[in-house]
Amino acid sequence: MWIGKKIRIERIINRESGNTVIVPMDHGVSMGPIQGLEDMPKIINAVAEGGANAVVLHKGIVPFGHRGYGKDIGLIVHLSGSTSLAPDPNEKVLVCSVEEAIKLGADAVSIHINIGSKTEAEQLKALGCISRICMEWGMPLLAMMYPRGEGINQYDEKAVALAARVGAELGADIVKTNFTGSVESFKRVTKGCPVPVVVAGGPKMKSEADLLKMVEMAMEGGARGVAIGRNIFQAEDPTKMTKAVAMIVHENATAEEALEFLKS
Repeated sequence: MWIGKKIRIERIINRESGNTVIVPMDHGVSMGPIQGLEDMPKIINAVAEGGANAVVLHKGIVPFGHRGYGKDIGLIVHLSGSTSLAPDPNEKVLVCSVEEAIKLGADAVSIHINIGSKTEAEQLKALGCISRICMEWGMPLLAMMYPRGEGINQYDEKAVALAARVGAELGADIVKTNFTGSVESFKRVTKGCPVPVVVAGGPKMKSEADLLKMVEMAMEGGARGVAIGRNIFQAEDPTKMTKAVAMIVHENATAEEALEFLKS
């Protein structure tokens, strides 16, 4: 691995555990201004203090999210987007370049790919192009790989395994994808993906216990961390929620132990 990429990856993956807690905050493009992301410095500081390793931001929000104080945190600049008002929200297009991300001080870049969507071919072409440029610059690439399209179950083990493998095949350094619902099925996903896999948090869950149990099961299934947005930044106490998740990811705590801390 090139030294530049190695140095950057160490800013988003914990050296001791080899795992990562990423908090995506790129939701403004797809959903508009949503609860939890009104005050960017405040929420970024909250998750940093809780032990998050990195946040994901779109390029225009990076200057508004830079704090200049508090605990340091890795920066992943998201390169793709679509809005909820689009005829096909599953169609992701590039809205930023690797070079722009470098100028913004990014430690990594991310791209969203929907496997099985009507525009899969164009999205795969973009992934291949971005991974090549990332190799040239020594920039780590997080590929958000989801099975999404007409008639596709986005939590199906085979579909998730395919999506994850495609990300690795086309040059991603880390793959983010959905949890398949059980330890055994997710083990088969991670076994088939040679790069670290992190699980998505998805929509806001009904309970904190459900979220923490999902994180525990994913880690038992071979995940190398999480990329959880709404379930962290919309939590009653984002700092404590981040810490609870980090306890499982970095300290091998159980979901019950993390929940006990959260409720304390």
